[in-house]
Amino acid sequence: MKENSLNRRRFFALLGAGSAALAAKPLSVLGSTSPAMADKPATNIADAAKAARTEWSMPGKFPGKVVQVKNARAVVNNEPVEQEAYRMIEKSMLELTGKSNLGEAWRTFVSPGERIGLKVNPVAGKLLSTSHAVTQSVIRQLEASGIERKNIVIWDRRDMELKDVGFTQENYPGITIRGTECHDDKGSFYDSDGKLYGEKNVDKDWYYWADVEGEYDNETMPYMVNGGKYSYFSKIVTQEVDKIINIPILKNAGASITNAMKNLAYGSITNTGRLHAQLWNETSAEVCAFAPLRDKVVLNICDGLRGCFNGGPGANPQFICNYNAILVASDAVALDRISYDLVAEKRVSEGIQKAPAPEVLKFLEQAAALGLGIANKADINLSLIDLG
Repeated sequence: MKENSLNRRRFFALLGAGSAALAAKPLSVLGSTSPAMADKPATNIADAAKAARTEWSMPGKFPGKVVQVKNARAVVNNEPVEQEAYRMIEKSMLELTGKSNLGEAWRTFVSPGERIGLKVNPVAGKLLSTSHAVTQSVIRQLEASGIERKNIVIWDRRDMELKDVGFTQENYPGITIRGTECHDDKGSFYDSDGKLYGEKNVDKDWYYWADVEGEYDNETMPYMVNGGKYSYFSKIVTQEVDKIINIPILKNAGASITNAMKNLAYGSITNTGRLHAQLWNETSAEVCAFAPLRDKVVLNICDGLRGCFNGGPGANPQFICNYNAILVASDAVALDRISYDLVAEKRVSEGIQKAPAPEVLKFLEQAAALGLGIANKADINLSLIDLG
C-alpha cells in the first residue's frame, strides 16, 4: 500500500501541473481568441454528431434554468449537515420542475427500474470530496421516488479514491460503488496476466481522439489506463447506467472553475493527463457532446456546501470555504456559468483577482456552440432561494 500511495502522489503531481499551467496564464490570455490560442490540436468532435439526439440530450428538460439555494445552517464546524442538505435539494427540485410533490419532481428525470449513476468527485480526498450529506440526501430522495438501491451506482474514475473518502459498502449498503481504474485487495493494478484491471472497464467503441500523445511511466499508467491519442469512455457510462446524476463540487481551476462539465468529461474517459495543458477547455466541452454523456446526464446537483476558491482542483486547507449553497439544473452549462460567479466573488473578496472575469469560461462557450446548454448569463433563468 505504501507503493500505491507513492503512485497517487505522482499522479497528483501530473494533474497539478496542468492546473498550475492554467492558473499561471494571465486572465487576458485565458480569455483570448488570438490565432495562437485558436491553433489547437485536432479532435474527433465531429463524430459526436453522428449519434442522433434524444429527448434527454443535454441541456435536458429545462434549458437555461438554474436554481440556487443558500442556507447558513448547511455547514456546522466545517461539516455539512445532512438534514439541511436534504431540505436544500428538496427546495431545488420543486422549484426546478414546478412540481408540488417531491416524488413527482424526481420522476421528471428518472423512473423506477432504471439504473441511475451518481457521478461524485473524490479527487481531492477527504478535505474536499462530494459530501456524504449531499450524496445520502440524493439517495434518500431517489428511493422515495421509487428507485431501488440495487439500481443506484456511485461512480468515478478511480475506485481507490472513492473508498478513501468513504464511498464504501459499509456506508452505502446495497448500492454499487464503481471506479473505472482500480486495484485488487493487495494494492496491485494488474491481474495475473499482467493486464491492468482498468483496461477491462473501458469501452473501446466509444472514444475521444485528440492529436496529442499520452506518454506515461509505469507508475502513472494505472491512473491513465492507456497512452497514445485515444481516450476511451468507461463502461460505467456506456453500458452500466441508464441515467446519470452529476454531483460535482464547487472548485476553482486557476481563474476558471471545475464543476459540472469537467466532473463529467475528465471523470468518464481514460488517458486524460495529455489533455490538461493544451485542450483543457476543449475536453471539458467536447467529451460531454458524445452520446454516453450527452444523452444520459439528466440532472446536475452542485455540492456547494464546501468548496475552494484557489488551488483547485486539489484541496489546500487555506483556500477551502463554506459557500453554503446547492445549485441544481438539467443544464450543466448554465449551472457552471452561475457557479462561476460564486467562486469569482470569493476570489475578489480575498484579493486574488480584482474583478470577475467570465471571459475565462471558454469551455462554456464551446459547449454552448455544441448545443449542450446556455452559456450567456443574460439568457439564464436563475431562481434564488435563501433558507436563512
